Amino acid sequence: MSRSTADIYRRFAETDAAGTLYAPVALALGASDEALRAVEAVPARRRRPGVVLAALHDLALAGRAPALAAAYAAGDGDAAAAAAVDTLRRRGDDVAAVAGRRRLRSGETGRCAVLYPLIAEAARRAGADAIGLVDVGCSAGFNLTVDRVHLTYDGGPTLGDPASPLRMAAAIVQHRPVPARAVPEVVARIGIDREPVDVTDSDEARWLRACRPPDAPDAAELDAQIALAASVASVLLAGDVLEVLPDALARVPADALPVVTTTWTLSDLAPEQRLRFLQRLDEVAAGRTVAWVSAEGVGVAPAIPTQGDRRASGHSILGVALLDHTTVRTQAVGRCWSRGRLLAWTTDA
Repeated sequence: MSRSTADIYRRFAETDAAGTLYAPVALALGASDEALRAVEAVPARRRRPGVVLAALHDLALAGRAPALAAAYAAGDGDAAAAAAVDTLRRRGDDVAAVAGRRRLRSGETGRCAVLYPLIAEAARRAGADAIGLVDVGCSAGFNLTVDRVHLTYDGGPTLGDPASPLRMAAAIVQHRPVPARAVPEVVARIGIDREPVDVTDSDEARWLRACRPPDAPDAAELDAQIALAASVASVLLAGDVLEVLPDALARVPADALPVVTTTWTLSDLAPEQRLRFLQRLDEVAAGRTVAWVSAEGVGVAPAIPTQGDRRASGHSILGVALLDHTTVRTQAVGRCWSRGRLLAWTTDA
C-alpha cells in the first residue's frame, strides 16, 4: 500500500477540503486499506483526491451509489465517509472507469461579472454594433452567455439582462465604478477547448455537477449556468487553440467584431505558446479588426501591461487589446481577485 497516497488524501482533507463534506470522506479513504487499493487501481494521473471524489459524486448523482447520495443530501459527513469507502470497495472498477476518462472541471462559473465590462469596453473602442464571442478554454461555453446574465456591482451599475434567471455579483474595490456600457448584439458564440463539454448531454452536465463538492455554495449557480448555456446556439470546437483559433474567428460574420476572451486559461500554455497565441490573433487581424479581452495572472497575457505589479501577486490583470492590420493596441484596465468576484477598474469610465 502506498503511504504517499494515504498522505495525499489526508493533506487534501486538511487543506483543500477543509470545512466541506469532502474532508471526512477524504480522511476515511486515506485511512482505509480497501479504499486505497481501489484508488491505486485508478490511472496514476487520475487518482488525485479531487478526481476520485468527483467520480464517486458522479456515481451518487447517477443513482449508482444511493447510500452515498443520501449521506450527501443529508449533509452527514460520517455517513458520507462510510458510504464512500463502501462504494470504492464494491464499485472500485466503476470509480476507476469514470476517473480514467474524465477531466476535472471546476472553477468555470462566475466569470461573466468580470468579462461583461471588458467586452463592452472593447466594443466601444472598436466602434462595433455587433460582436462575435470566441471564448478560449472555458469548456462548457459558460462565458458565451455573458450577455444573457443579470450582473450587479456594489456601488455601481446593473448590467446584462435584467430578466435573466442567472444572477451574478461582483464587489468593487478602490472606489472607481465599472463603466455602465452595454455589450452590443452577439451574433456568434464560439468556444475552443481541447475537450469541450456539451451541456445538452445529461452525462456531461452531470459530470460538471459532480466536480463540485455536494455542499458547494454555488451549486444553484452552476445549475442555472448549465441551463442558460444549453438554451443558446453555440459552436464548441475541439482542439489546440493555436490550431483552431483561425477557424473560430472565420466563423464570426464579416460585419461583426470578433472578441476573443481568455479567463485564466493562458497559464495552461507555455510562454512561447502564449506569444504564438498573440501572433495568431495578429495574423487574423491583417484582414479585419480583432479584439481580445483577458483576465489573467500578472505577466501571463503577452503584451498586456502589468501596471508595475509583481508576478504571482495573488490577483489578475484585466486587459483589452485591439489588433488592426499592423497595429496592436493594448491596455490594462483593471485588476481582479477571487476569479472576478472582487473587481477594481483602473481607467476612466
